[in-house]
Amino acid sequence: MLLKGLIFVLCFFCSHIVAQESVTLQLKWTHQFQFAGYYMAEQKGFYNEAGLDVTIKPANPMMPDTFGPVANGEAQFGVGHSGILQQRINGQPLVAMAALLQFSPYCWMVKDTSDIFHPRDFVNKRITAVSKNDGTELLIMLKRSGVDVDKLKLYDGENPDQAWIENKLDAMQVYVTNQPYYMTQQGVSHRLICPQRYGMDVYGDILFTSESMLKKNPQTVEKFYQASLKGWRYAMMNMDEAIAVTQQRYAPSKSFHQLAFEAEVLRDYITPPTTSLGHMSIAKWRLIADLYAIEQNEFDEVKANFIYKYQEPEKVQLSWMLIAAMIISIISIPLYLRLIFSKK
Repeated sequence: MLLKGLIFVLCFFCSHIVAQESVTLQLKWTHQFQFAGYYMAEQKGFYNEAGLDVTIKPANPMMPDTFGPVANGEAQFGVGHSGILQQRINGQPLVAMAALLQFSPYCWMVKDTSDIFHPRDFVNKRITAVSKNDGTELLIMLKRSGVDVDKLKLYDGENPDQAWIENKLDAMQVYVTNQPYYMTQQGVSHRLICPQRYGMDVYGDILFTSESMLKKNPQTVEKFYQASLKGWRYAMMNMDEAIAVTQQRYAPSKSFHQLAFEAEVLRDYITPPTTSLGHMSIAKWRLIADLYAIEQNEFDEVKANFIYKYQEPEKVQLSWMLIAAMIISIISIPLYLRLIFSKK
């Protein structure tokens, strides 16, 4: 009975030691190659090896907010836009961990026959409404070219894609891999006017967490960070496999060809020359602050805790294997003594 009891206690204890920690990653859109690195981290077991059970949650296209769910604890991690800096200034305790896109993926799309070639050509044009959550740089680009954006005519009807095709508006906000692909498939010639080409160098698809999560579970945050970047490295080095996994397990409604187009376009955004995966710098964030008209003193107040830095906890943590070995050693003593005395 003693032996059975000790074995039961050991199994119960060890099962709790190795139990995985459940966390949620809130995406900023529906499933597509844009998030392939996280898919590969899950499918190749990188999260599992880190002791994490990760739920990858797609966004609601009608309300694609990721800042709120992470700030209020519904999700522990999120993927957001450079607007996270403004959120931090406004009091949301969010921490930027990595910029998976080094440039903004949002552009204006105009017809190939349009007379819009430069941001300054948008004067008196009809455009789609721009999301303040993820497309602010599109309006800032126009303002810096001398366009009074308040005088632009906003299209507020349904199905802007069809309205654009029917020439009911001149330009619409697009994600560089989505609407352009569909229009190409339909044979509609177009061109893109993107902020990056006009000095609007902002980050995109920023992995982030909350300050509360970082303070309470610093090791969990670090493990998720490292496993996610490992997943992205694998995805970039094994593009065909990453596309296939995305199509088969996450985005079955999208064709392999469509996801391959997305992957090829985003490759230069994710791993541009001379830039390491996920890299962020305080200098670039300072420039982004200028673009968002954030005052220097406001930026200085938040910059110290805004960019993720892992700090090893001072308390030494014993590994579960070491703890298990210690338990086995302890319970082996009475068993050994019992064996010795039984022989006598």
